[in-house]
Formats: sequence, C-alpha cells, structure tokens
Amino acid sequence: MRAYRRFPIDDASQVGEARRAAQALATELAFDEESAGRLALAVTELGTNLFRHVGPGRQAALLIGVDETDGRGVEVLSLDQGNGMDLSRCLQDGYSTGGTAGTGLGAIRRMAARFGGFSAPQRGTVLAARFGPRAQGSRAGTSDGLAAVHAGAGIAFDIAGLSLAAPGETVSGDAWALRRDPDQGRERWSLAVADGLGHGVDAAEASDKLMTLLARAEPGHLASPAAFLERSHDALRSTRGAASAALSLVPGGPLLFAGAGNISGRLISGVSDRTLLSQHGTLGVQIRRLQDVVYDWAPHAILVLFSDGIVSRWTLEETPGLLQADPAVIAGWILRDHLRGRDDATVVVVRRQDRA
Repeated sequence: MRAYRRFPIDDASQVGEARRAAQALATELAFDEESAGRLALAVTELGTNLFRHVGPGRQAALLIGVDETDGRGVEVLSLDQGNGMDLSRCLQDGYSTGGTAGTGLGAIRRMAARFGGFSAPQRGTVLAARFGPRAQGSRAGTSDGLAAVHAGAGIAFDIAGLSLAAPGETVSGDAWALRRDPDQGRERWSLAVADGLGHGVDAAEASDKLMTLLARAEPGHLASPAAFLERSHDALRSTRGAASAALSLVPGGPLLFAGAGNISGRLISGVSDRTLLSQHGTLGVQIRRLQDVVYDWAPHAILVLFSDGIVSRWTLEETPGLLQADPAVIAGWILRDHLRGRDDATVVVVRRQDRA
C-alpha cells in the first residue's frame, strides 16, 4: 500500500503542487478525462479555501492518496485548526464568507462519489471527498451532506484508513488491509494493521508482507485472528519484523481481536472508551502464544486502530458530534491533532452499519 501525501497550505503555490499530485494519481488509476477534471477542480477549491480562510500557523493541509478500501479511488482530505465553520450553511450554494459566488463546497459535494465533514468552533475543520472513474458510479452524500452514505445496501461495516510516511520518507513502514469472505450465509470481514520496525523501505517490506499473507490466506484460516498472526510469524522472519494486529468481524456479532506489539485499538462511544488488549512481541522476531479476545461492540461505538505514530492518549470527548461523522473524517481529525510527527502513522476507523 502507499501512504497518503501531506501538502501544507501556507501559500497559493502549494495548491498547484497538490493538484498535480492528484492528477498523477488519476492518470495512474486510469480515470477518464471528466473524472480527472472533477478531482483537480476539487483539490484546487479545497486548497484555495485553506489559503484564503485559514492561513499559516493553523495546520492547514491537504492529504491526498489512494483509498485502500478498494484501491480504485482517490481521496482528498482538507485539515485545519482554524476557527471552524457552519458546515451546513457553507454547503449551500450562494453562501459565502469571502465575497465569492459561494458554490465551492456544494459543488465538491456534488462532484464527489462520497463526501463528509465535521467542524467545531475554535477546533477547526476536516473535510473528506472521494473521487473515482466514471465506471464506479456515484455515491452522493446524505441530504445535509455531513455524513456519507455507505457503499450500497447490505454493507455491514464502513471503513476508512489513513497512513502517512515518517518525515523525509516517501514510503510508509505502516500498512493496513481489508478482505471480505462469505461465511455460513454471512460475510466475514478480516482486517489487519502492521507497523514494520523502523521506517522506510525495510519497514514497509515487513508490513506489506503481512498484508499479502492476509490477501492469500484461506478464508477458513481468518476466523481466528490469533491463528492467522501465528501462521504469519515464520513468514515474516525474513524481514525486520512488525508490530501487528488482526480482527475478524461479522455483521451483528462481536469482534475478535489479536495483536502483538504496539498497534492500539479502541472502541469508543458517547458513554465508553474501551481499549483492545494486545500482547507484547513483534511478528517475525519474537511473540508469545497469541489469543483471540472477544469484544462486545455497542451499536453506536466506533472502532479505531492506530500505530505508534499517533500519541497513545487522546480523547474525542470535547467533540462528541465527531463520532457521527464519516470514518475518513474521524481518521483525519485524529491524525491532524495527535500525530507524533517523527514516525510513520496510521489510523483506521470502522463503523457498524447494522446499528439500531
């Protein structure tokens, strides 16, 4: 997998750099001309808004990368720690605080296959927009545009993940991957996250190998995350090793979790914040006997997995409405506020779609 690229927006010239990076991804993913044009226009609009309305010193940046849930779309996130905005009003055509025509965010929402956002006074704003080639069709946002519709009827989990390489690196030593398999009339979702020791190419080799093993595993071997990790241990001995976690999810059921090392997991709702327990060790180096841990998943809780490029102690209590936002927006908010800034960093957010 490839890390997202972060583009600080402190002056107007940096908007063009972000747009060119997005256009390169569109070419690589064989976007048609119209779809590539929509992506370029959205990046320009989001970047220009950051420059005009936020300015330097408030962590204004664009994140651009391939959406790893299917590998076919380009995702753009706008992050800032500015004054915040009335997002509902800003999405209405004709509303403007800068003397423009006021069609920017509303147009981006219409052009995007998926759009979500969250803003809080004096806490800033995170917007997430996904674009794909025309053949993928469009998944428009809900009527108020603040939450995104899941990817079709019957989809049990809504998942988004962001990964950034360590400063000075072009490759992230972190990785995450997802696969779905039929399982006795239901669908089992298997998820893995890895943090290769160190950073750069050698770290990426370790984490990417675990993702390859996930993709190639027999479906029945993924019912136990602990067993999957233990089988992968020997295969990773040829690498420098990786902290790793694996999960098994089925619609309407509990989650099974196993981990070795410092991939952290939390189940967060408006009334609870429960940590998933991982064991000491490094896959490919040394691990103890791993065990599956079963967790009840409250209907309105979200699952957050993150590597140690994110500070371990953080809370979303000051922005309770954030829990209802698009998973990509939640991941972007956590990454924006809690990035250590000296290592690879990954955040994956999962929401149940079968909640009452």
